Amino acid sequence: MTRSRFTLLSRRGVLGVGAASALAPGAFAQSVLGGDADTAPAPAADANNGPAITVSGAQTAPIPIAIAPFDDPSGNASQYGGQITQVLSDDLGHCGLFRTIDPASFVPNSVVNGTPVWQNWTILGAQALVTGDVADLGGGQLRVEFRLWNVAQQTQVQGTAYTTTADNWRRIAHIIGDVVYQQMIGEKGYFDTRVAYISEAGPVTSRIRRLAVMDYDGANNQFLTDGSSMALSPQYNPTRQQLAFVSFQSNTPRVYLFDLQTGTQRLVGSYGDMTIGPRFSPDGNSLLMSISRNGGAAIVRVDLNGGSMVELTDSASINVTPCYSPDGSQIVFNSDRDGDQQLFVMNADGSGAKRISFGAGQYAEPAWSPRGDLISYTFWGSDVGGFTIGVMAPDGSGERILTQGFMVEASTFCPNGRVVMFCRSTPTQDGHSSRLVTIGIDGFNERLVPTPSYASDPSWGPLLS
Repeated sequence: MTRSRFTLLSRRGVLGVGAASALAPGAFAQSVLGGDADTAPAPAADANNGPAITVSGAQTAPIPIAIAPFDDPSGNASQYGGQITQVLSDDLGHCGLFRTIDPASFVPNSVVNGTPVWQNWTILGAQALVTGDVADLGGGQLRVEFRLWNVAQQTQVQGTAYTTTADNWRRIAHIIGDVVYQQMIGEKGYFDTRVAYISEAGPVTSRIRRLAVMDYDGANNQFLTDGSSMALSPQYNPTRQQLAFVSFQSNTPRVYLFDLQTGTQRLVGSYGDMTIGPRFSPDGNSLLMSISRNGGAAIVRVDLNGGSMVELTDSASINVTPCYSPDGSQIVFNSDRDGDQQLFVMNADGSGAKRISFGAGQYAEPAWSPRGDLISYTFWGSDVGGFTIGVMAPDGSGERILTQGFMVEASTFCPNGRVVMFCRSTPTQDGHSSRLVTIGIDGFNERLVPTPSYASDPSWGPLLS
């Protein structure tokens, strides 16, 4: 199989050997914070109790928001308060929908006894204000309180306090960011999430590829396998803290599940010389994957409870990279059954396959948005002079390019479907670099995600909270 027929099979056709083993992770990827949250009733942001601004409006003119330093209750500077303030500012400022106001412009003493001095924030042009404090309760416990204010209406929109362990300070910042995002935009945020990916290190001819996981912004990176066997294609379970991935031992691909809460992994099965995927069903109880047979590749569904396998396509052609729609009723995949590699949508039982892409090139790696409104994909063709990440509607309409480059691939949506993460590779003297990048579905606000090594194959997990 050549690269022009199927990028993944050719690019990853020569795979390493070794035995996989899991490193026991520390306390991470919790489904709940150890502690409690107290929420004060929030007055309506307006008479219709709707969001402060629409997403399209925020994309055109980001919401000016001021984030006052989170000090301790006495007003003194706080180590954790400063860290929470910075992460919260980064979350909101980097998402492209908010414009954080420079703290150097703040008027001193603009919050008195917990209440804003409104004119001091109005002159800065702030539409929203976040205030808060962090109290050290002793014994490694923190109480973090924040308030979101509508400056124009001079009202409190939200007031919440969290009691948790000190090592959860970063998660608290992300959770606050998600609350602000939802109150101001009217949709759930995506900051309190993790991303699984493949860490790549070493010479290009003998790269060590390890399963890894990190916060969505690159913090709290943890390696889950030791690199003694090749790891590929991680996928987050949409309903629990669990990953599926492919690991190679003696050149044989095997599909494993990794439990992020216990650090344990278990074998799902071995399905032949080449296994592409896997992808979870929306309920997290089965996997879609592609397995090679007789010179082609068939899409199959594997039940994780009983282990039964159902073949959804035949292997007369190359049918690969399947992905469920959010409601589980359809599957998008790519196939060369019409000659070139194109995208198709079929019913969940394998019936009614319909082609949806018709561009003058080849399509791969489709991913269905959690919103259900878009499918992202990798495209390459002679007209574009490289690879592109694009999106289209599930019926193939509205196709548009988000970004392009020497090699861009492996797109994955954040939980609210507003941002895509992908892998961008560029040539180097000894091969190529490989980095993770995010971009909005409008094609703007492209940002590098910091990782300790080269990285590929991202999979964005669900909200933790």
